[in-house]
Amino acid sequence: MADMGTLMSGFTTLMVTMDPPGMVPIFLALTVGMTQSERRMVAMRGALISFCLLVAFALLGDRILGALGISMSAFRIAGGILLFWIGCEMIFEKRQERKEKTTETAITKDNIAHLAAFPLAMPLIAGPGAISATILLGSKMETWLDKLALVGVIMVASLVVLVAMLMAGLIDRFLGETGRNILTRILGMMLTALAVQFVIDGMQTAFHLAPAS
Repeated sequence: MADMGTLMSGFTTLMVTMDPPGMVPIFLALTVGMTQSERRMVAMRGALISFCLLVAFALLGDRILGALGISMSAFRIAGGILLFWIGCEMIFEKRQERKEKTTETAITKDNIAHLAAFPLAMPLIAGPGAISATILLGSKMETWLDKLALVGVIMVASLVVLVAMLMAGLIDRFLGETGRNILTRILGMMLTALAVQFVIDGMQTAFHLAPAS
């Protein structure tokens, strides 16, 4: 079975890419004017849809890549670069601006009834970064027991995001804009470091390099 360190690293990567603190103001903006029960329903559906999407990529991602003729080494390098870019966006506040624009587009198009699926579940929760990270993590799980453990990690991460959305008002008042900005930058730094490690792992496998001792 996958060791605890790998699972904890996977959980950290998912937490950073799913970005629960950053979801708080976005969720509040998406659900403005809704009742508490309507917000709860949107949050639960969004978390469930994103969970199902990530589980599908965790279990079938490597097969999809194989069918397309893409090696896992190549995807590790490409995925690492993508995650590095997302981490830099978090550090320099560009990612939040892009999410807010997506939110504005959804609201102006009057897609309120479908908010749980788009843009909440995808691309805000299960975005390119979370999907790439899930496929990369799934590739490290050699047995079905390992993959089952990864599904558990995804479930816990999805529950954390769900709790953040359900408690969005309270969290927003507690952290404030300054607190959210600081926390997002810290998570961005962690993500860039994890992304570099993905690139290193991919290059070591692709070019048959010995890992540094």
